[in-house]
Amino acid sequence: MRRVFCKSHDGAAAVEFALLLPLMLMIFFGVVESTLALVCRADVSVMASTAADLISQEGQATAVDLGNVYSAAGTILYPYYNGSGSGKPTIRITSVIYDTTSKSTTSGKIDWTCTQSGTGSLNPTSRTKGNTVTFGPPLTGATQALMTTGGSVIIAEVAYNYASPTTQIITGPINMTNNFFTKPRRVAQITAPSSCT
Repeated sequence: MRRVFCKSHDGAAAVEFALLLPLMLMIFFGVVESTLALVCRADVSVMASTAADLISQEGQATAVDLGNVYSAAGTILYPYYNGSGSGKPTIRITSVIYDTTSKSTTSGKIDWTCTQSGTGSLNPTSRTKGNTVTFGPPLTGATQALMTTGGSVIIAEVAYNYASPTTQIITGPINMTNNFFTKPRRVAQITAPSSCT
């Protein structure tokens, strides 16, 4: 009887499956969570470029224009953010103009900046009119000559606190940020909106 029992393989597959199931589920949820996080990260990048592109098409930015830009950029994050409720992205749009004092092509002075406050954290946390912005680390990675005499550069910065929809593997929020630079298309310098500093 003992020999028959030792040679029997009935149920071996079920036992092996039961042993591997937790590992397989962990790998499955890890792949799902990583994919969702990477898709959201790509959406944050698209948000920054969209916000900069939309504002750069204006000759004079108004509060309504900025509201439309914030709404349009926010819709890119669907289904992570649906336009209402918590989890709103932080979007900051800044116009940097040519500094006639330093005449630098790698830095300029902030003419105006507008921010939609949200849950994400930007670095620096705020920008002030008249401050100098250098187009190099951490903004672009290397000093770049973006300024031209009498010109300007639009900077769109986006931050979003990504929270996993399933919260199985990733349990805390991840601050995802990106920025994008562009030059105005219709004018050399976009006039400041009345609602921004």
